[in-house]
Amino acid sequence: MTEQYGPQTDFAEDLHKQKYRNEGESFREAMNRVASALSDDDRHYQAFRDILLNQRFMPAGRIQAAVGSTKGVTPYNCYVSGTIEDSFVDGAGCIMDRAKEAAATMRMGGGIGYDFSSLRPRGDYIRKLASQSSGPVSFMDIFDAVCRCVASSGHRRGAQMGVLRVDHPDIEEFIHAKQNNDRLTGFNVSIAVTDEFMEAVQHDRDFDLRWSGKVYKTIRARDLWETIMRSTWDWAEPGVLFIDRINELNNLYYCETIAATNPCGEQPLPPYGACLLGSFNLTKYIVEGEQPNWRAFDFDELSEDIFEVVRAMDNVVDRASYPLPEQKREALSKRRMGLGITGLANAAEALGFPYGSPDFLKFTAEVLEHVTIQAYMTSAILAKEKGAFPLYDPALYLSGKFVRSLPEEVLELIRAHGIRNSHLTSIAPTGTISLTADNISSGIEPVFSYSMERTVIEFDGPVTQVIEDYGVRVFGVKGKKASDVTVMEHLKVLETAGKYVDSAISKTCNVPADTPWDEFKDLYMHAWMSGCKGITTYNTGGKRGAVLVEKEDDSSDVAALLEGVDEIEGVEVFGVEEFTAMAVGDQGSSCYIDPVTGRHECE
Repeated sequence: MTEQYGPQTDFAEDLHKQKYRNEGESFREAMNRVASALSDDDRHYQAFRDILLNQRFMPAGRIQAAVGSTKGVTPYNCYVSGTIEDSFVDGAGCIMDRAKEAAATMRMGGGIGYDFSSLRPRGDYIRKLASQSSGPVSFMDIFDAVCRCVASSGHRRGAQMGVLRVDHPDIEEFIHAKQNNDRLTGFNVSIAVTDEFMEAVQHDRDFDLRWSGKVYKTIRARDLWETIMRSTWDWAEPGVLFIDRINELNNLYYCETIAATNPCGEQPLPPYGACLLGSFNLTKYIVEGEQPNWRAFDFDELSEDIFEVVRAMDNVVDRASYPLPEQKREALSKRRMGLGITGLANAAEALGFPYGSPDFLKFTAEVLEHVTIQAYMTSAILAKEKGAFPLYDPALYLSGKFVRSLPEEVLELIRAHGIRNSHLTSIAPTGTISLTADNISSGIEPVFSYSMERTVIEFDGPVTQVIEDYGVRVFGVKGKKASDVTVMEHLKVLETAGKYVDSAISKTCNVPADTPWDEFKDLYMHAWMSGCKGITTYNTGGKRGAVLVEKEDDSSDVAALLEGVDEIEGVEVFGVEEFTAMAVGDQGSSCYIDPVTGRHECE
């Protein structure tokens, strides 16, 4: 009997075929292509190919679609723009230069983030023109228009993240900019919140809004915090980035400053920064025992796979196509990657650990600590063979706060050989690749529903397919659904995972509509105080929450979800057939909001 590899359900097979394969290419052939393009030798090819064929590790969709292919696309999901200089058309790095670079990046399939804090506030005097600035929010409209016009390597549109510092004089305008359904639809937006601001909120102090050393306005910090919280409650935006924590824990604190992230937030990156993504499918490491319903997790196989995966992903850096030469230089000098996990809820609940429970948190910590330790050790071994990343400074790198938290055995290897990759771990949303693995729970999120209906556009017309949750179909386990997970359980999972991730995490804390207001606000304060790098919430009763609908117990109907909805969080929503053509028939954008779950999905 021929062994079956890859997706086992019709929907997953169709989705993978239409998104990630060349014309006429089977799943097996596609994985042969990827393994061949990223392997060092025949031994490595055979080992990495086996991992891919069995979907134990799934490179991000950009990698699966790009490497070894004739398509002119980049395998990188994530980029951040070069610093935007405070000039419209004059000088290198001006607004229009960066818009042109953004178009080139999105056209090749890369999502891109920007820090708009470098632009002077609205009304500020422009001496050269004897006029006044219209402010950063107005200039975001230029990038939004570029995004809407760019067909990115077969995508309908690009994906962008706009960031503004909480102390920028235009912060209130920024907060309100997307409280509508027709402006900045090509953007997700987040605020870079400083420790100074959070301390002012905590102690009810005044706070200065300033730019280029000049104070423009002094406000009560709690009043601005209330404005931010109201917007996130109603509109699920802006997200909150704890920017000082991000820089404090950055392994490259000594040679870069981070001001923005990729569109889904799991990759804080410097100007022109880029990062590769991929996720270990934890459901594939569940081992069935001899006793009925007895299961265990195979850490040994995971260790072996990490060794092969780090080597393969490191090769992407050298073999990739980059939209801009500056992005290539940045990638080669630091060799970032972001290895994460998906299927956590399915795997943990198959072992008997309900989502958010103490046992679930313990398992999450064990798995992520294992991934981090093995990835860093492998990268150090690679450095012995191929050399450390060019900007590696032994004394400064080993003094980094996150690096110092690694076990001594890892530090000894790094001291001896250096390290090949500056960063190694990140947790992405994995929405689409999780669907192609037969609908496993995505990222570190809970199960959304035990089964769903989705419409697939086939040659003869639309066909409705029922998609069962992997945990129910394979393990016979009905895990705790997102609607049953408490706000604090979401936060505890985020906190636990964050201790073992050197970049960041994309996770949405779903908030029931009846959550008390003070409890909702405390969630954000608690996230800051507990060491999180950021937090995003999704209120199912908010003004964007209307798109989140779940049928009783076992199905979600896309038609019901989309009825009467024009646009949600930066993503144009079409009718059922049009939406399915976008999400299935085309290659999709790098980051968007799934109207079924309300979660970010990055490919």
